[in-house]
Amino acid sequence: MSKSPFEQFPRIESAAITLRKITDSDLDELFDIYSNEKLFVHSPVMLKKNKETVANMIGHFERDFLKKKTIFLGICLNKEPERIVGVAEIFDYVQDVNMITIGYRLDDRFWGQGIATGAVQAMTEYLFKELGINRIQAFVMPENIKSQKVLLRNYFRQEGTIRQGQVWKGHGVVDLEVFSRLDSDETKY
Repeated sequence: MSKSPFEQFPRIESAAITLRKITDSDLDELFDIYSNEKLFVHSPVMLKKNKETVANMIGHFERDFLKKKTIFLGICLNKEPERIVGVAEIFDYVQDVNMITIGYRLDDRFWGQGIATGAVQAMTEYLFKELGINRIQAFVMPENIKSQKVLLRNYFRQEGTIRQGQVWKGHGVVDLEVFSRLDSDETKY
């Protein structure tokens, strides 16, 4: 029996990483993330050049949760829990299918340290074990090899390519690689 991801706002903790609610005190780190061009080369989200725009986003995160649309979580290292180093997203919950989509972006100063892999692992465990979700999926541009590796390390399967099937802001019509993991999937290949 699955629970709606929107019943209560999650705080997801693992040995090294915590995914938590983003608050007004996170504005500086959030602006660093959303104004960094490197993080939006392969993203449907547009770069933000104005700190006030990013401040407004924090209020929108709360609104999107209450509208049962998207859960935005700050990715924090447990050794520095007050500082967000990335943003994780849980969205497009389809109750009839018991499926949800995830996304993530990490400040490039923290790339290559296993943080994105750990964040996806924490989200996956929470969605399967705590909420009883059956299918978790992610969409990645074909050029975004690092993100594909994060998913593969978390036992997601590459299902194929959606050819010219989505419009991503700033990119136009794009191809996307589809990755998924079912709760019943083997986690050893």
